[in-house]
Amino acid sequence: MPISIYHLRAGGASRWAVRQDGAWGELDGTLADLLALPLDQARAVVEAAARDAGGDMPGDTTLPPIDQQEVWAAGVTYLRSRDGRKDESDHGSLYDHVYDNERPEIFFKSSPWRVVGDHDPVGIRVDSGWDVPEAEVGLVLNAAGEVFGYTLGNDMSSRSIEGENPLYLPQAKIYDRSCSLGPAIVPSWAVGADPFPIGVRVLRDGREVFAGTTSTSAMARGFEDLADWLFRALSFPAGVILLTGTGVVPDADFTTQPGDTIEITSETLGTLTNPVVAVGDATSGKGQS
Repeated sequence: MPISIYHLRAGGASRWAVRQDGAWGELDGTLADLLALPLDQARAVVEAAARDAGGDMPGDTTLPPIDQQEVWAAGVTYLRSRDGRKDESDHGSLYDHVYDNERPEIFFKSSPWRVVGDHDPVGIRVDSGWDVPEAEVGLVLNAAGEVFGYTLGNDMSSRSIEGENPLYLPQAKIYDRSCSLGPAIVPSWAVGADPFPIGVRVLRDGREVFAGTTSTSAMARGFEDLADWLFRALSFPAGVILLTGTGVVPDADFTTQPGDTIEITSETLGTLTNPVVAVGDATSGKGQS
């Protein structure tokens, strides 16, 4: 991996650090501090920490690469995603309009405190019978809407709930442990503008039960275009994470189960691994995580 920015826990505190060529350097401040700066100033801060790298890992646990940022997501940005949405729903023409229209689908995904990180459990709702991971590239956007960096994301989704009625999208997408990010942030200036190949697989009892690959080159919309739409009527003083949609959608006969393990991999962005657990109470509606 190129230079990467990690969120780490050390004892009862958390801190941000830069890793380059196996060496670690501590950042002075938070991700929110970095994303409040113009891109060139934030880059200077990160590169100064990278030049000082040389110590051991300044923490004992990797946390999700987020602190004060909301997570938003874009949908139907790949042809495969459009087709998957149509397959699950009786309102398939809606997704044709979203895919073809100028205005994209953008929705709120998670508060920062609900996000889980690498090796933390992701959840599937107990009141849903058809649940899938959605492997995505996450844009780490600064307060000006510039692409500061990239991370991997898993937008866990209930296809049964959304397919029943598109108005149920928030319930299908927003619940405890429905969003994972990680393992780190790779700065935009460190990777250039090349597309990101992404792979996802689901393991069950150590056996691969689903696998797929895609590339951001197959997206119908560009990263900057999605960021522009998000910022048209919203401000994010501490920055924001924008998931950019998935090009890997399992067939209708597949659903994830508690006990599965989901792996999302990018040669550039690393590997995000999460076991799957059940979340919620199907009868009382009382959440549990």
